[in-house]
Amino acid sequence: MASQPGILDPVPATARYVTLALTPAADPRAIVDRVRALHVDPSIVVGLGAPLVHVAGLRPFPAIAGAGVAIPSTQGALWLQTRGTDPGDTLRTMRRALAHLGDGLRIDEDVLAYKHDIGRDLSGFEDGTENPTGDKAVAAALASDASFVATQRWIHDLARFDGFDARTRDRLIGRNRETNVELADAPASAHVKRAAQESFEPPAFMVRRSMPFGGVAEHGLYFVAYVASLDRFEAVLRRMVGLDDGIVDGLFQFSRPISGGYFWCPPVVGAHLSIAG
Repeated sequence: MASQPGILDPVPATARYVTLALTPAADPRAIVDRVRALHVDPSIVVGLGAPLVHVAGLRPFPAIAGAGVAIPSTQGALWLQTRGTDPGDTLRTMRRALAHLGDGLRIDEDVLAYKHDIGRDLSGFEDGTENPTGDKAVAAALASDASFVATQRWIHDLARFDGFDARTRDRLIGRNRETNVELADAPASAHVKRAAQESFEPPAFMVRRSMPFGGVAEHGLYFVAYVASLDRFEAVLRRMVGLDDGIVDGLFQFSRPISGGYFWCPPVVGAHLSIAG
């Protein structure tokens, strides 16, 4: 067995994310059989949610609230990411996958994302700076060739963000936007302080593969984090909303999540997913 190749591959030029729910007439066993038979290569990553499979460590995404902020749960049954060099590539791959999966599924979320500059968020800050690499990335993202993935769609208010002066913007994130250097005097509310993976006990190492999405009217970041244990991601979420110490992440000053899901990404044997049962 091996992990799905798209998990550890670099962020592509473009990606499409589709989250699916079960319809009232769905046959979950039949859907899992069709997922098992789906051809998997570097152009697609597949995640199954708690409505479809029972796997140790998998659970529904939690709705979490703090002082004036909230993180919603929109848990789906199945999550697909298609990867390509242009939007047409990702759409064709997604349509083939959905045609194979057939009836019993409803599309809840369909997001086209793209790589911006060297891998920057639309705010201009570089994303994924703290990502582990090499063997450390494997250890952070995989457990016995399988992985869990946490997904969220964040909507940015860039007009509000652009209205802040440069110092305020940098202090919300905790880095200099131009140099990507972490601020020595970053406040405790800075995003890099709230989400510093090595500052948790045990450390909350994960492999982030987030990408910007959207147009003029609505835009933001489609957050993707592959983890060997969902406990790591959940610890970061709780700190971000201030449940640890009452300090809310500066990210909420201009962005808010509107979706959230947890999924299990099974390993592959050959070109097919290894799903017991």
